[in-house]
Amino acid sequence: MAGQKDISSEELLARILKSLDDDKAEDVVQIDLRGKSEMGDYMVVCSGRSTRQVTAISEKLVDALKQEYGRLCKVEGKGAGDWVLIDTGDVIVHVFRPEVREFYQLEKMWLPAGEQAQSN
Repeated sequence: MAGQKDISSEELLARILKSLDDDKAEDVVQIDLRGKSEMGDYMVVCSGRSTRQVTAISEKLVDALKQEYGRLCKVEGKGAGDWVLIDTGDVIVHVFRPEVREFYQLEKMWLPAGEQAQSN
């Protein structure tokens, strides 16, 4: 893609985690998908306290990745603000309201039995 900077998935993950931290996302968990899925190298799951915060966290992240790396992300669910999925290509980010996150329990689906998610 023209204008897109070539960065590693690890660099992209670090930038995503910084954005989530800056915007006070809660319970941030990263899951290494390398060798487990073709959809990306990492998955990040986090929570916002309200629909407004979920939407703001998502918008700021997408904007930062576009401005800094020329990376256009696919975004789903932003209108409702309950669960926003951001596909950056190498890293899949899920931003939930806590109740919705608890209902879907995505982390449990992707982690092997007994393995703990890596929280930041």
